[in-house]
Amino acid sequence: MILEQYYTKCLAQGTYYIASNGEAVIIDPLREVQQYIDRAAQDGVKIKYIFLTHFHADFVSGHVDLADKTGATIVIGPNAVTSYAFAKAEHLQTFNVGDITLQLLHTPGHTMESSCYLLRDAEGKEQALFSGDTLFIGDVGRPDLAAKSDLTTEDLAGHLYDSLRNHIMPLPDHVIVYPAHGAGSACGKSMSKETSDTLGNQKKTNYALNPQLDKQAFIKEVTDGITPPPGYFPKNVSMNKGVNSSIDEIIARGITPLKLNSFKALAEDDDYLVLDVRSPQEYTAGSIPGSWFIGLDGQFAPWIGALIEDIDQKIIIVAPSGREEETVTRLARVGYDNAQGYLEGGFDTWKNSENEISKIENITAQDFIDGLEDGSIKNPIDSRKPGEYEAGHIGNVPMHTLDLVHEEVKKLNSQDTYHVHCAGGYRSVIFSSIAAANGIPHMVNVEGGYGAIKKTNLKNQKIVATSSCSL
Repeated sequence: MILEQYYTKCLAQGTYYIASNGEAVIIDPLREVQQYIDRAAQDGVKIKYIFLTHFHADFVSGHVDLADKTGATIVIGPNAVTSYAFAKAEHLQTFNVGDITLQLLHTPGHTMESSCYLLRDAEGKEQALFSGDTLFIGDVGRPDLAAKSDLTTEDLAGHLYDSLRNHIMPLPDHVIVYPAHGAGSACGKSMSKETSDTLGNQKKTNYALNPQLDKQAFIKEVTDGITPPPGYFPKNVSMNKGVNSSIDEIIARGITPLKLNSFKALAEDDDYLVLDVRSPQEYTAGSIPGSWFIGLDGQFAPWIGALIEDIDQKIIIVAPSGREEETVTRLARVGYDNAQGYLEGGFDTWKNSENEISKIENITAQDFIDGLEDGSIKNPIDSRKPGEYEAGHIGNVPMHTLDLVHEEVKKLNSQDTYHVHCAGGYRSVIFSSIAAANGIPHMVNVEGGYGAIKKTNLKNQKIVATSSCSL
């Protein structure tokens, strides 16, 4: 048997490839499916099944495209409704893949169709549990995404409690848990950075599997402090229930090179967003006026989904040379399929043509503290998440979280200068770029963010913690 985890750090997402005696199964595939087809060909196996643990909210799956290209059967658990052909499996239904079997365990709670897949080897011994968003390492899936008028978040949390205790906790301790997500995903509150663990260790360390935790206490624990899901989540769920454009079509359109005049004409059209995916340092040194920065070398896809409110937004790209296709692919992973091309030659083409250039000033963390001390910095901004801010911040620096930047920029004055920091210098540049695009031109970025600020001579500035929460 071959078992491989394909882990995508930007999405904190795990896809699983399992092969045995000429047959293979893919669990929760990403949209770019050729990698699985190539792997199956390399191993000389036929992809027989494509299993979904549930309809994912944080990325668009490639299950329909993969089924079309391989003839594999899509399998989803009870309660699933789609616009494409699939096998609706029942609780405890077993599927043979070569010499191994995978058994569906219906585990509603995160969503009502949520299911786990229990792998047994050729001898029938339980070896692995593909737990989807039901059980993470150190956490469980959030129970609010499938809430509706007749099914509250608390109802779903109750179902999750029952699923864990009735179908997962009775399994042997040696079983390896392979979840759909790890730390950084918005599908849970406080996931571990580990991407697998024994179930026995999770029984000892995961609060949700504490046998002393009663149902009401569990419901309170998993629902308290849960932040609103990103706005693109419902759209991704809908896309995963339907048939979407092939990733091949999306990439072909998105990697269209645009000459300067064509790019400039589109950039001046309000229907288009200029997305700059270079590094924070490159962007602050010079950018196209009105462009947004969301760099590839950060939590790119989650911030795309959180900040670009219209999933059908037409996007034109400024990318480092050779990373244009990567940009289009990563946009499509979260359902942003409308990339219309990229600036041929990158930002240098714009700069060398004597077009107007925007810049964002950078200052060091020590200069930031010194400015707070002498009063020259009058409008500081902490753009981190509420939990980060509550865990520790500079006392007189207010929070304007990037998550709510479209509301936060309305509170800013176009005549004032704002000094922005985040944790490390990525999100603060995103915040500054969106503020500038909304008519707040005097933005200054604090290099190194809060991590660097803590290492400075703070003088009379104090680090204040308003809560022990670190979610």
